[in-house]
Amino acid sequence: MIGTVYKSTGSWYTVKTLNGKFYECRIKGRFRLQGIKSTNPVAVGDKIAFELETKNNTETGVIHRIEERRNYIVRKSVNLSKQTHIIAANIDQVFLLVTLDNPPTFTSFIDRFLVTAEAYSVKTVLLFNKIDTYEEEQLQEVKYLQSIYKNIGYKCIEVSATTGYNIAKVKSLMTGKVSMFSGHSGVGKSTLVNAIEPTLNLKTKAISEQHMQGQHTTTFAEMFDLSFDAKIIDTPGIKGFGVVDMEKEEIGDYFPEFFALKQDCKFNNCLHLKEPKCAVKTALENDEVSYSRYRSYIQILEGDEEHYRTDNWDKE
Repeated sequence: MIGTVYKSTGSWYTVKTLNGKFYECRIKGRFRLQGIKSTNPVAVGDKIAFELETKNNTETGVIHRIEERRNYIVRKSVNLSKQTHIIAANIDQVFLLVTLDNPPTFTSFIDRFLVTAEAYSVKTVLLFNKIDTYEEEQLQEVKYLQSIYKNIGYKCIEVSATTGYNIAKVKSLMTGKVSMFSGHSGVGKSTLVNAIEPTLNLKTKAISEQHMQGQHTTTFAEMFDLSFDAKIIDTPGIKGFGVVDMEKEEIGDYFPEFFALKQDCKFNNCLHLKEPKCAVKTALENDEVSYSRYRSYIQILEGDEEHYRTDNWDKE
């Protein structure tokens, strides 16, 4: 039987078949994808083949094959630094939720996410949530932040999960597609998903006053079928986003604005650091490339794994 993984709880997988029936499936024995050292060999969104078996009058499935993935989003496993964690597979687009504060989303986090999405061919849309809560000065900061990413070619949409502002615009982008929603804990992901599809009634929690960070309400990624010909993958809130499996020479290629300038660098293997006649450095000096983006690039290049948890963005 063939199906799509809708939910993973670590050892069991909820799989939906082509005829719309759900089965609880598991992996038998050791199951490793070739070339991927992953903590979760099977991810939500995977197309899999399984066989049914009956034990104690209960029918369950045994997964024996994963179809080739069109794409996937991966990050460093939180507990095992040498391992990766596949967040979801076979995604048409990701909506990354960004909030200015309560909790803050820093550009270093956004950039790490975007670099990974570029590397694995996943289209990303930035949703600037809680837009109804900002004063004029904060709105200007949001506009500035949006300008950085719009100039590169990323779609940016201001939304409010509580007032419903631009929800219809997001729904139109989702129609006919599999969309993943991601972001820090507390950015209003579950509230936004509930605004898009109220019948889902996903759990929401208030921001933790003590740490000004969201509390995790989602512990596992899960896919849902929506009422308007769309599928959504809701994911756990992410604190830090560790970039994995990238050679230093290729990181710059996943910054679209750097990649566009690469042909003008003197050396075709230019790392945009101290090399002479570097087009990216020239563009940076002429304010044609964002300083925060370049700084994120340097941090990823140097493997600065602590910075992205605390770094702030500025307009210097």
